[in-house]
Amino acid sequence: MPQTDAPRTEAAPRARLRRWTELRASAAAAARLRWWTELPLILLVYASYSAGRLLARGDTSGAVGHGLEILRIEKVLRLNAEHPLNRLFTRQAWLGVPADFWYASLHYLVTPAILIWLFRSRTVRYRAARTWLMTSTFLGLIGFTLLPTCPPRLLSSGHGFVDTMAQYSDYGWWGGEASAPRGLGGMTNQYAAMPSLHVGWALWCGVMLWRYGRTPAAKIAGVVYPLVTTIVVMGTANHYFLDAVAGAAVMGAGLLLTPFVMRTANRLRTFLAVRAPWVSGASRGEGSAIVSAGCQTSTGERIPRQRESRTGPGAEPGATPTDAGDGAAAAAR
Repeated sequence: MPQTDAPRTEAAPRARLRRWTELRASAAAAARLRWWTELPLILLVYASYSAGRLLARGDTSGAVGHGLEILRIEKVLRLNAEHPLNRLFTRQAWLGVPADFWYASLHYLVTPAILIWLFRSRTVRYRAARTWLMTSTFLGLIGFTLLPTCPPRLLSSGHGFVDTMAQYSDYGWWGGEASAPRGLGGMTNQYAAMPSLHVGWALWCGVMLWRYGRTPAAKIAGVVYPLVTTIVVMGTANHYFLDAVAGAAVMGAGLLLTPFVMRTANRLRTFLAVRAPWVSGASRGEGSAIVSAGCQTSTGERIPRQRESRTGPGAEPGATPTDAGDGAAAAAR
């Protein structure tokens, strides 16, 4: 039956490649993210971000100088949205009080809610979205460290700004020191104004809602939320317009760096799976990032069964005539 051997020999590599592709797909599905590993990671990043803000306070005179320099640049560029918005929020409590609640709370509520939503219903997209957010947050922390900036509300009264958080503090839980609860203002860095991560995180939330929201309401919210947040941070005198622009720029840089960060994380995970399986959680057989799933791989092989198996004294254990190639097929006949 020589005429049947050639097609079978040609089909064998294709079958092995198809089988290997299926195994890779099943391995990727098995390496599913778990909430008990994600939650500590997110908490660790946020704790590092908060601690970094405290350590990067900088000197007050330098921060004030940076704030005044931003005002001078905006004057040259004819950008002055902060003053009219701040006057409006100061004079109209029905606008100023909701704006203060928006600034003091949604930053810490909407972003985690979007993360949970992505984790539960958009798992395939979650890891890239989470990496983008974390990378951008660390870039923002670098900005706080290198450029401590006095927000408009902390400038002298001669510059025409009113701290609405202090003016309406009786309506909420915050005091006169940023959005921190009363008595805890010393635990935050009030000079971490450049870039505005309130705007940056809101932009991230807006992109997620626009891309993955299934309803028109979700897409509208994806546009409204970052825009209103930008107005709020200026109207409450917590940020300059250029702070908001820098927050958007940081998110853009984080988006560009996300593929590199994910590749680096994948290489690290693979290294740990090979060198320290007890650390990475990898196990021989199932649940690991690199699995054989029952296929036999010898030293020097890149894919399972790359070398032709043969029946007989030197055959690998468990080899079947189908898997072994033409020699086993001939022996089976």
